[in-house]
Amino acid sequence: MVLQGRALARAPVKASLAETPVPLIRDFVRGSSPSGWCSLTNLRIRVPTLYAADNWPCSEHRYLTAEEVDLLKPPDLDRNPFFQGVMEQVGWIAGERGRVEGYLNWQGVLNNSYRLRGEELFVDMALEPARANHLFECVRTTMAEGALRLYGRQRETGVEVRHFTMSNCLVNMVSPEQYRDLLLPHDRWLADQFDLVGIHNCARCADPYLEHYAEVSNVGYIDMGIDSDLRKAKGMFSEARRAIMYTPMDLAGKTLEGLRSDLERIACRYGPCDVVFADIEAGVPDERVLSAFSLCESLGERR
Repeated sequence: MVLQGRALARAPVKASLAETPVPLIRDFVRGSSPSGWCSLTNLRIRVPTLYAADNWPCSEHRYLTAEEVDLLKPPDLDRNPFFQGVMEQVGWIAGERGRVEGYLNWQGVLNNSYRLRGEELFVDMALEPARANHLFECVRTTMAEGALRLYGRQRETGVEVRHFTMSNCLVNMVSPEQYRDLLLPHDRWLADQFDLVGIHNCARCADPYLEHYAEVSNVGYIDMGIDSDLRKAKGMFSEARRAIMYTPMDLAGKTLEGLRSDLERIACRYGPCDVVFADIEAGVPDERVLSAFSLCESLGERR
């Protein structure tokens, strides 16, 4: 099939917890994904995670100072209370179900570093690149060590996970040169820890970064926005599974003919590929979603 549509709608929750921050561990928490947790030497800092009925969980905006970043060290995950709590849940799943299937979202080096440092991260990248690089190294190490420990536990239950996905949702906030010099080395290091990697560019234009993404040797998956040079991307990543992140705004706002035109262009220039319809809002009519799926199926059958 040339196009395969996948709807990733956000599930509603019963109540908003946004007014009640939830501290995940007593001494230190970093971010809302496992890759963000790092311990601080001689510091005891707690960053609560906020939950809401209409958004993803996120960490409260309490950012590290320059001095705290300089003192940052990757945690000892074998003694880290939060990570051990995650592994206890994995053990419970193994006991109840036998096999531990599924994945954690480890995000990416830039995404997680931004959760720790906030907007000052971009100042660091321009004026204090050594500080930014130190933060990136702490984050990448924690991501890899956490994933490898989880994969090892899954392997014990008969589930083999060989890949790792790096999410570059914020990459368009840095220049291609900054990505090349400061972030690509860490993405390549992460790729070396796993058999295959996926690069999630989000729904934005990937053109400024394609040449650098191509320096990652074992890319098995890549996605990007529809404004990217799709023919070029297909040629550069011909062996990878490719996807387009189709925005919920376009799905909801474009005419049916506009939607058809977009999908035909994707099929012609980028297929075979997936089309990901993510974050569909509750107000989008079912008929529009079903129409998008029908168009994908029709184009797949024609080719």
